[in-house]
Amino acid sequence: MRIFGIGIQELLIILVICLLIFGAAKLPEIGRALGKTIKEFKKSMKETDSEEQKK
Repeated sequence: MRIFGIGIQELLIILVICLLIFGAAKLPEIGRALGKTIKEFKKSMKETDSEEQKK
């Protein structure tokens, strides 16, 4: 299984590095912040598209 051209082994290595850098306690907070950021970005893109369609 490949996600964005990255395999399972590469994802595990990235996860271990993130655990070492940020610690296990910070990862949920970082994930939540990233999720909110993506949600806001998608929302702003939809608003921009709807404003362009109105014109």
